[in-house]
Amino acid sequence: MKKSNWTYKVFFITFLLAALFTIITNLFTNVGIIILTFVITIVILIGILFDMIGVATLTSKEENFHARASKKQKGAKESISLLKNASIVASFCNDVVGDVCGIVSGGLGTTLAITLATKYNINVILITTLVAALISALTVGGKAIGKNIAIKKSDNLIFYVGKLKSLLKIQ
Repeated sequence: MKKSNWTYKVFFITFLLAALFTIITNLFTNVGIIILTFVITIVILIGILFDMIGVATLTSKEENFHARASKKQKGAKESISLLKNASIVASFCNDVVGDVCGIVSGGLGTTLAITLATKYNINVILITTLVAALISALTVGGKAIGKNIAIKKSDNLIFYVGKLKSLLKIQ
């Protein structure tokens, strides 16, 4: 994907992902509290993981993968490709996926709060505040921890993503 087209494509990718995840979110309006909590946790973890990948692409050095590529290690060429497109990868991971996960976890959190308020006769303002605060703290705290790991282990993380990209045959 050319960098000049990225600005326009990111709008449409975000729109489609947000629409898709909103539809999925709406499917969870009548599920149990445990399932809803599990799904929120998964969405938060996806946001943290993609944030880590975005940070790792900005801190890892392409030169570190050329020796691996010359030894024909699976995933090395894909890792180099990620790093050559670091601004696009970071934008996609941090901004598109990260922001969509934040919006989706907030929507799911609202559903959880309303379900809890209805089922246990809890004050709606109190429970929505607590759920929103907990989701925010887990997201921001998780991303802070993830960023530290991504900076320290950027080469390893990028190589894992490169291997996965190679395995899945993703361009």
